[in-house]
Parts: sequence; C-alpha cells; structure tokens
Amino acid sequence: MAKSKKKKGHGGLNIARNRTARHEYFISDTFEAGLVLEGWEVKSLREGRVQLKDSYVMVKNGETWLSNVHISPLLTASTHINPNPTRLRKLLLHAHEISRLIAAIDRKGFTLVALALYWKKNRVKLEIGLGKGKKLHDKRADDKEKTWNRDKQRILKAN
Repeated sequence: MAKSKKKKGHGGLNIARNRTARHEYFISDTFEAGLVLEGWEVKSLREGRVQLKDSYVMVKNGETWLSNVHISPLLTASTHINPNPTRLRKLLLHAHEISRLIAAIDRKGFTLVALALYWKKNRVKLEIGLGKGKKLHDKRADDKEKTWNRDKQRILKAN
C-alpha cells in the first residue's frame, strides 16, 4: 500500500491553500489554529469544496474569527439545516497567542491571512500568517527572483 503524501510545513494533509497570500504579503510568522465547524462543513472539507482566496482573520472582543472562506455545501447535505457557505467561523487559539496577534496588528500594522487548511489527527487546522502588504515593485522583484531560480535549476539539470 502506498503511503499518503504529506506537506512538510505543518505536518498534515492539505485540504486547501491560499496561493495568492504569499504573493500579496510578506509573511513573517505563522500560527496553527483549530476551527469550530458544523457537520456539513466537515463533509464538504473532506470533498475539498473550500476556497481560501479572499479569506482573512479578524479579532473581536479577544476572539479570532475567520471570514470570507467559502465552503460549498454538498447536495446530499441534511434537509433540516440551512447551510451558509460564507459564515464567520471561530478560531481556537490560546490566550497568549491571541494577545500576541493583537499586539502585532495594532502596533506594527500587520494583517492576519489564512494560508492553508489541513488535517491533523482527524481535526481541521488552519495555518494563519502575520503579513505585511507588498508593493508592486516587491511583487515584481519576487517574480524576477522566482524565474531566475527556475532557469538556474534548468541549466544545472541540463549539465
């Protein structure tokens, strides 16, 4: 039986990644948070029906909330519930982590971005990144460096 492939960063199987986040922000620090989900949401996550593209994390009254994550309900979802695909979802973090996040947001001008959703011991975890927005010239420099590294690998592979 073949082993399942795991991502090295957070140690779990990926559900979804926010690829535009690392392009739009300088990510300085990452945190792992649990999610409060409903049953139909977990079933949809198992099917991979989630989109993190425009998602962000906000702090209200000492609690962290995940916003703009679209989890599409399955057609076979229960008939007695009314699924809301873009509802606010509470994140589970320690109090000292929340206070550290609040300090970084208020004093240093960081923003909280959802980077990845993944499974860890049959639980859904969210990787949060503390990020500062990139300017257009920063994005161009990153693209230039990325293409140079790709070309360098091709040259080395050919030799």
